[in-house]
Amino acid sequence: MNKSLLPDDVAAYIARTFVNESPILAKIRVETAEMPEAGMQISADQGLFLAMLVKLVGAKHALEVGVFTGYSSTVVAQALPADGTLVACDLSEEFTSKARRFWQEAGLQNKIQLRLGPGIETLDALLAEGKRFDFAFIDADKPNYCGYFERAVQLVRAGGLIAVDNTLWSGKVSDSADLSEGTVAIRQLNEMVAADPRVEACLVPIGDGLTLARKL
Repeated sequence: MNKSLLPDDVAAYIARTFVNESPILAKIRVETAEMPEAGMQISADQGLFLAMLVKLVGAKHALEVGVFTGYSSTVVAQALPADGTLVACDLSEEFTSKARRFWQEAGLQNKIQLRLGPGIETLDALLAEGKRFDFAFIDADKPNYCGYFERAVQLVRAGGLIAVDNTLWSGKVSDSADLSEGTVAIRQLNEMVAADPRVEACLVPIGDGLTLARKL
């Protein structure tokens, strides 16, 4: 669910004026568009924004929860320095097999470490290993968002940044009558982040909404 909340003509203007996808990113987008789950992919302008955030925070070590076909991981890995690393976490062998092919084609395979398994278990393992990250991007199953965020706060260094996707959920979070599982989970996540004294946060209305939390 990554349709822009902007009017189509405004979204088209932004894409036309600012977005210039690399050949590999364009290839990922075209191939993924043919899949039934294509709506799970982030928008091109959101990818550009993530890359800028990675560079602004000076990230060297990044974490991703939810890989899908690899667009966001490719964006983040390309934005990292030559000796940077990305730990990419996902449950699906099917989706990530496509991502691995794109990473190989982009020459990013040595920057990205894929960890397959349930997200909470993977993050707990990273904590047990003493891993630390400068940047984290969360875009996975919504019912576990609060659990992912709690662990990301522990994994990210002070001054590091956590970005959580789909946090406007096509505007459904503002409808108090909507008590569907995904909507409730995202609403809880936003309220949790906004009240968390360990971070300073904002919600950016790009793509389907991106909640940003800088660890204090």
